[in-house]
Parts: sequence; C-alpha cells; structure tokens
Amino acid sequence: MSERLRRDPAKTHLGLMLALTFSTGIIDAVGYLGLDRVFTGNMTGNVVILGMGLTGVDDLPVVGPIIALVAFMAGAAVGGRTLRTFDAGWSHKTTVLFSVVAGVLVAAAVVVLVDSHPAEPLALTVTAALGAAMGLQASVARHIAVKDVTTVVVTSTITGLAADSAAGGEGLNFWKRRMGAILLIGAGACTGALLLQWHIGAGMLLSALITLVVVVLGHRSRPVVVRD
Repeated sequence: MSERLRRDPAKTHLGLMLALTFSTGIIDAVGYLGLDRVFTGNMTGNVVILGMGLTGVDDLPVVGPIIALVAFMAGAAVGGRTLRTFDAGWSHKTTVLFSVVAGVLVAAAVVVLVDSHPAEPLALTVTAALGAAMGLQASVARHIAVKDVTTVVVTSTITGLAADSAAGGEGLNFWKRRMGAILLIGAGACTGALLLQWHIGAGMLLSALITLVVVVLGHRSRPVVVRD
C-alpha cells in the first residue's frame, strides 16, 4: 500500500485533505449545534456570529466565538512555526501535528462523554480545544498545499468553481476537487448533526478517527529517504 500511496503523492494528499474537509464539517456542526452556536473550524462564520452577537441581537454568543477565534489562531501559529523550515508536502512533523489534532479531538470527546451537558466553563474549554485543533489542522493543510482544499473553509473554493466555470479555460481542470470539497464539508455537517442526536461526543470521535486514518496514510505516502 505504501508504494501505491507514494506513486502519486499529489493525488494521495488531495484525497486526505478532502477527508479532513469532511471531518471539519462534522466538528463545525458539533460546535454550532452542541456548543452554543460557535464555529470552531469555519472562522468566517465565527467572525460573522461574533459581529452580530456584539450588537445583542437574538442572544447570539460573544464569549464562545472569541475563545474559538483566539484558540484557532494559536493552533495555526503553532503549526506555522513548527513547519516553517520544512518544504511543502508531507514530513514527519506533519504526522506529529495531525496526530496532535486527533489527540485533542479524542480528549474533547472524553470530556463530553463524562459530562454530556457540561457547565459553561467546561463547554468553553471544549470550544477552545476544538478551535485550536482546527487551527492547527488548517495550518498543516496549508503547508501541504493542495490547491483549492484548505479543509476548513469553502468560500474561496465556491468562488473559484463559479468564476472558472463561467470563464472556462484551465480553471475547469479543478472542478472535481472543488465540488468535492463543497459537498464533503456539507456532508460532514449533515453527519455531525445526525450524530449529535445520539451524543455530542460521537461526532468528535468520528472526526478523530478520520484524522488518525489520514495520519497513517499520509505518513506512508512520504518518499523513502535513501541514505549513503
């Protein structure tokens, strides 16, 4: 299997980032529906909720979005600093960082499995953990540099899909991955919402499992280094 994954690393990485896009949809559904309307992966939506919340309209949350935003930026900063000296692509550091993401998701799931209706301080802690995990994931995905697949947002992907489909030309070559990212984050959100009816921790555990599979396959896709 490792040889097959290494044969076309670009295709392998595309598939793995699309899997993480699906995973992000799950986590955002869990955050929005289960943690007081807070996005922990889609920071565009989170900032919009924060802006409206600051006006006091519809009792929208303020503290949760702020914590998620700060945690996301902190996670992204850690990822960027760790990978700054590495070339784009998958490295052993990538494996470690994605493993950390999976570990944080498992830890957050354990917390809500113990207490499925956590008090506000604990719920905000879970929000911070998920935000940091998604920020770290986004920065590592950015370093892998799969065009049009950031794993956490699809606004630019939708723009590219619509603009290039109207203009035609070379951009049409990427329509499958763009459409895949859009559909998968939506499917992830649907899955997360359905799992939330069972337990708030179920979506987190599924996301962690997906991330772990990505870690294993991504690690195996690394090129073999031949030493003299």
